[in-house]
Amino acid sequence: MPNSSKSSLSEKVLKVRSKNAGPFWVTIDIFCGSKPAFEEVSAKLSTERVAALYKAPLQTIKRFDIADLNVVKFSLPRPVVQGSREDRDMHGAGLAVLLEEAVLD
Repeated sequence: MPNSSKSSLSEKVLKVRSKNAGPFWVTIDIFCGSKPAFEEVSAKLSTERVAALYKAPLQTIKRFDIADLNVVKFSLPRPVVQGSREDRDMHGAGLAVLLEEAVLD
């Protein structure tokens, strides 16, 4: 994994995964793979940035830093209710791409 300060998140971690967490929520897991990667992601990826990236109100974002597993997890409201006519990602799997491409400063 490159250690450049201008690398995308996906270049610094093992995997970024998003998934359905019920009809109203999506969960995004960042599997860092190592303690140094976890510490960097935890320090540099703010909840405010995630809220802005997903255009969600800050107060609706739930963040979990799980040091024992080297995982940072965000839960946020789905943009539309799962299964509704406007839903284009029934499983929430496509939302991870936005974070994968984010650059940590």
